[in-house]
Amino acid sequence: RLQAHGTTLAVFGRPPSFEVLAIRTARLAKPYENGLDVTLDVTVSAGELLESVEEQAATVGVPVPVTGPPWAGVLPPRGGWRPEPGLPTADAVRAKVAEAVAEFRSRTEELAPELRTRAELDRVGREIWSRPIGDTGLPVRAAHAAQALGFLRPVPPAPVSAGGQVTSGDSPLALYSSGAWLRLRTPFGSIAVRRAGLGSLGVSVH
Repeated sequence: RLQAHGTTLAVFGRPPSFEVLAIRTARLAKPYENGLDVTLDVTVSAGELLESVEEQAATVGVPVPVTGPPWAGVLPPRGGWRPEPGLPTADAVRAKVAEAVAEFRSRTEELAPELRTRAELDRVGREIWSRPIGDTGLPVRAAHAAQALGFLRPVPPAPVSAGGQVTSGDSPLALYSSGAWLRLRTPFGSIAVRRAGLGSLGVSVH
């Protein structure tokens, strides 16, 4: 789902299997305009959007709208976000994800072949990926999605300063909450997760 207001473009997408929303924003060279429209709010095909990107020209076209899936109608609020304490460092978050992946593989490999059903794999996965990170309430699946999308990769070190010091290359992370939502913000994008889950799509107003 694409939303443009002024010179800010926000792109929302749901990575498969994670039950989270991935959010990327970009600064437009000029305010969005389409005839008399000054805002954009449309759901499009991710594949067609990718094909419309012209990297050399630094332009992107808006594909023909499609009927959006249910999650596209339940987006995080624009405002009202407040910082949440207790989020570990990026290195610690990556380590937590690695531990969860290793545990999932170990536990599923130990299952007898007749017990290695989709229902049992899903049960083990829900147990592991629903665990909170530290005392934050942010489920591990949100960090796993961030890592899978490249949002948790280290920030390239800054050039050496005159004093000979180099800025740390670790990714600064921040956690915010607004209503029923938690948002993990990284330098490369954000992951938003609804406390009730994206599968619970009752009407909610923010």
